[in-house]
Amino acid sequence: MADNNTTTFEHELRRLEKRVDALVRVCDQLQDENKSLKQRQDILTAERANLLQKNEQVRARVEAMIGRLKAMEQGT
Repeated sequence: MADNNTTTFEHELRRLEKRVDALVRVCDQLQDENKSLKQRQDILTAERANLLQKNEQVRARVEAMIGRLKAMEQGT
């Protein structure tokens, strides 16, 4: 009976070890994915800031053109 209990215990221990190993692999994958997503977010944040800056520059140029056109219109 003791051998049967030992065998059952060893079987359960191996089963638990496999589940823990699988969990560790999943955690490693999630850490890699999380790192990748954070890097992508940093890139997108920088791109967004750059685009906002360019948009502001274009807006200022368009407003300046409009101002010059209005001035030309009033001069004629």
